[in-house]
Amino acid sequence: MPKAVKDITFYIVILVTFGLLIFGLVKMGNQLEAKYLPQQITQNQHQGFLSEGLEMFSKSVGEHAKTPIAILLLQIVAILFVARVFGWLFNKIGQPSVIGEIVAGIVLGPSVFAQIAPETFAFLFSKESLDNIDVLSQIGLILFMFTIGMELDLSEVKKNFKKTILISHTGIIFPFFCGMVAAYLTYSKYVAGKTSFLFYALFVGIALSITAFPVLARIIQEKKLTKSHLGILSIASAANGDVTAWCLLAVVIAIAQSGTFVGAIYVILFAAAFVLFMFFVVRPFFRIIGNLYHNKEVVNKTIVAFMLLFLVASAYMTELLGIHALFGAFLAGVVMPEHVKFRKIMTEKVEDVSLCLFLPLFFVSTGLKTQIGLIGDSEGWLFCFIFIIAAIVGKVLGSTVAARYSGENWQDSWTIGALMNTRGLMELIVLNIGYEMKILPQSVFVMLVIMTLVTTFMTSPLMSFIDLCFHKKTGHKEVFIRRKEGLLKVLLSFGRASNGGVLLHVAHQIFSSGKLKPEITALHITVGTDVNPIHVDNFEEVSFDPIMKEARHLHVPIVPRYEIANDAGTEIVNIVNNEAYDFLLVGAGISLSDVPADIEAARHKEAFYNKYFGKLKAPQSWFYPGDLLKDKTKTFIEQTNSTVGVFVNRDFDIANEVLVVLEQEEDISLLEYAGNLIKSNQAKVSILDISNIIGKNPKSQKKIEKFISDNRSARMLKEKSLTEEILVDHNFMLIAYNTWNKISTEEKEVLQIMPSTLIVNKKWRMEN
Repeated sequence: MPKAVKDITFYIVILVTFGLLIFGLVKMGNQLEAKYLPQQITQNQHQGFLSEGLEMFSKSVGEHAKTPIAILLLQIVAILFVARVFGWLFNKIGQPSVIGEIVAGIVLGPSVFAQIAPETFAFLFSKESLDNIDVLSQIGLILFMFTIGMELDLSEVKKNFKKTILISHTGIIFPFFCGMVAAYLTYSKYVAGKTSFLFYALFVGIALSITAFPVLARIIQEKKLTKSHLGILSIASAANGDVTAWCLLAVVIAIAQSGTFVGAIYVILFAAAFVLFMFFVVRPFFRIIGNLYHNKEVVNKTIVAFMLLFLVASAYMTELLGIHALFGAFLAGVVMPEHVKFRKIMTEKVEDVSLCLFLPLFFVSTGLKTQIGLIGDSEGWLFCFIFIIAAIVGKVLGSTVAARYSGENWQDSWTIGALMNTRGLMELIVLNIGYEMKILPQSVFVMLVIMTLVTTFMTSPLMSFIDLCFHKKTGHKEVFIRRKEGLLKVLLSFGRASNGGVLLHVAHQIFSSGKLKPEITALHITVGTDVNPIHVDNFEEVSFDPIMKEARHLHVPIVPRYEIANDAGTEIVNIVNNEAYDFLLVGAGISLSDVPADIEAARHKEAFYNKYFGKLKAPQSWFYPGDLLKDKTKTFIEQTNSTVGVFVNRDFDIANEVLVVLEQEEDISLLEYAGNLIKSNQAKVSILDISNIIGKNPKSQKKIEKFISDNRSARMLKEKSLTEEILVDHNFMLIAYNTWNKISTEEKEVLQIMPSTLIVNKKWRMEN
């Protein structure tokens, strides 16, 4: 008997045997139960089995839906969904996703959701269930502040200390004073009799002085200023200012908790001692750990568990001292080992959970406290406007004046002022601390939340307005100068690191022997402007390593260019058009890939679509979010002003057996590229005229005949259609985009064995 049959027989025997034994045991148990509950058994026998089961099931579901864990899970589902939707919407209008998530919190709160569906709101966010959200959001904030501490590069702060100290501290004292003025104007109406003016004024001053370092860093990434003088100076100033502002906040909290300056002295002294211990004892010890453990192989669960234990202990110590757990979490991040790879590993462990799961809970927790209706009458909105103006004038003007005084030009000074005005999440953290300590009444809390939204929302538009005001018209001289100097500007855009070297090889073979000398820029884009700055350098290094090795091997000078964008396709189009590139070279999408993983993904995609949505004629793009399963090449071809080459890789090595496919008269321009390959690779070129261009147009015939006479290795094929035999005889194919669209439908089966292919959409004539 075969082993498979034996295994199945054994499996069936085991199931039947023990099934019968279990059934018998249940029967015996029912008889035993009947001795003690005879009346219930009799009653149950008269009830319908199915109706009784359905009733019990419905009752069970209703009861389970009201349990604390079920309500909490439903809250998390609703919060995450709404937060992601609003984050996506705000990204689409050029705003940081954090703004959308803050707005999502307000929408889910009493200002909107409770007005639209009061009963659903009361069930989903009942008062007794909010404590769970608050606790989870605090845990999320602790993890978030830990990652913010790791993002803070103290070496950058030290390097630019003299210049940034003036910008950051002036950018704090101006809005701090404006905040105290606003506190004075609003104290008698909203706060009098509830808390001391000093505590209230100090807290409002701090609230208007804070800058959202993480949001600012991501805006700088999005604006492509990360490695510029302006970007470095802004980040260093924000980091310096944040450290100062958080220290001031710690002092204010200590004073408010103690009630007097004298009472706060011990809190401040012990806090200072704790900070010194962290920097002069813990940090040197962690530096040793960072030098020993800085890759994923050795950073095991023991190391991660120890660091998380240290994080919680640090947060607990500052909470115990009365200056809030978030300071301890931030400090724990600052003293982490400086080795960038160690910090990258730790942020990967913590950041996604805190940003994607816990922080939306914090936004909603804030939104539930934000009842816009509390502002009330026109006077209330006037005071809200005062807070907004005080925040903007204090921060923008203070930072701008300081930057200008330190030697920056007016454009950079105003830009720094606009960036320093960014508040975002950090501001909400400060406001929630003040609200919890009952220093900020709910109406003022609402006004300051609105101020946070306005000042963060206006950062990108204000920067664009500043650029517009200082914009200088340059004309179109660049293209003509480049042509005069005999240069061809080529943009090589690659996604996977492994594709970069191959595309460079293709560009080198096609353009190196032309009369126009190629200037090649290699572009790689990381999708998502919320990428952590700690990861950026590592992503850039990993992505460009293969292509830089290939460039050295080929002795080809290239300019590496790394960008971060929410939409890679749109970003590439903008770069090509705004910077007047002559040729864009990209890899083909997943549908043309011969990588096994891509073939499998495409197969599953097609099968899923055909099974569920094909009959409905629904667009396939609806069901595949992200860029993984979308071909961007059509976007490049339709929207760029340059010639676009789409390369299909079939184990490409050298293009020395070249097939040129002609179907329309304009396809003859492909012979320019074929001529370059003859010069660079001594290639043999075969011309396939599949629509009898020669017979239709004498001018085309002369061009082709001249090309063949000038290049002895070129020949005209007698065949008039694309066959497997022709494809097998060549290792490289040149074909125009429109021709490709036609034959890829008509000759789909034949193209399964095609060689490496460059699909060209010609727009500008390449001077050869």
